[in-house]
Amino acid sequence: MKRRRLLAMAGAGAVGALAGCGGGSDATGESLEDHPAAANYREQPRIGELGGHVVLAFEDPSCQRCAAFHENTVPKIRSNLADSGTGAYVVRTYPVVFPWGKPATQALEATYARDDEAFWSLFEHYFATRSQFTVDNVFERTASFLNAETSLDGDAVAQDARDEAYDDAVQADIAAAENAGLGETTPVILLFRDGEFVTKVNGSVGYEVIAEALGEAN
Repeated sequence: MKRRRLLAMAGAGAVGALAGCGGGSDATGESLEDHPAAANYREQPRIGELGGHVVLAFEDPSCQRCAAFHENTVPKIRSNLADSGTGAYVVRTYPVVFPWGKPATQALEATYARDDEAFWSLFEHYFATRSQFTVDNVFERTASFLNAETSLDGDAVAQDARDEAYDDAVQADIAAAENAGLGETTPVILLFRDGEFVTKVNGSVGYEVIAEALGEAN
């Protein structure tokens, strides 16, 4: 069950810190199940299967350092952790950088409600072409991309985003960040080694930082 359905049914209302685009629960050993940043983590977009390590990232689609993290580090998370079955990369959207990130996050949630693969395609598209987006054109450009590159009805997604049809899911991510005291720097990445919190890092950190914290080879 996707998280927006779960939220609707429920009536949902360190290794190092690097500079991000720009607090909380930092108790080493805290369970993934109990950490406030991980609330409903099973319902979030992810690469890889749960059960081992978890790389939980809060990211803004308008953030330059989030884009760098996706370009340079996420592929190594996929190949070294997700593909090997030893870990998963879980993402939560956290629009705190440029203003167009907020409507883009609404569009991402409307997309994820329909199709996981389309969500990742749109997420990466935002990062790759972020300089082309503004508050005024984000819905139109999102619809055009989804219509051209996915099987979704991009216009329907854009309308849902305008209407904030999946705002419960958007607010759940923001609440998780606030409850964990993460501040407003992105990306912020929480690392859980076999279900226990190890550390929090900020910025476009390399895979070697993540591997060291999780006790994995670089």
